[in-house]
Amino acid sequence: MRSFGYIFILIFLFGTDFSYSQDISNPIIAKDTLKLKPIDPLRPSKAAFYSAILPGLGQAYNKKYWKVPLVYGAIGTSMYFYLDNNKKYHDFRDAYKQRLKGLPDKYLGVYDDTRLIAGQRFYQRNRDLSLLVTIGFYVLNIVDANIDAHLTQFNVNDNLSVAPDIYQTDFTAKPNVGLTFNYTF
Repeated sequence: MRSFGYIFILIFLFGTDFSYSQDISNPIIAKDTLKLKPIDPLRPSKAAFYSAILPGLGQAYNKKYWKVPLVYGAIGTSMYFYLDNNKKYHDFRDAYKQRLKGLPDKYLGVYDDTRLIAGQRFYQRNRDLSLLVTIGFYVLNIVDANIDAHLTQFNVNDNLSVAPDIYQTDFTAKPNVGLTFNYTF
């Protein structure tokens, strides 16, 4: 019984090589699967310029239309808070000036002089912070359009890959973690 198993394994291993043959009548022709897209070196600068002229236009140039409402929502919200805080700052400042002149103001029975000064400082600080956030979103809009235009020209295919790798060391038998960089020609 044991010799039958060995004979079966030998027949299986050596018999499979002889049982296949190649059909030469239909040769397989390798096709080039990588199609190189032309690289436009001015594309990132155009996208950044368009976003600087009109926020969201660089994202539309990059064909990322879903980002345009996000850009306008971020800049519009921060501009709303800037204008609201500016209006309230001027209300408190005008009321304090009226009070210094001895004239009645709209906060006469509500706030005293120290509260009007504290309100001015509060809304002035929030106004300035809202302006910085608005400028930050505007710059982020330009940077996003520029980086997105750069990355659309970046070569990403299956021949380039980075994969995490967990392997066991030969000496200590402990697992190690690393990154494997593969490039297939």
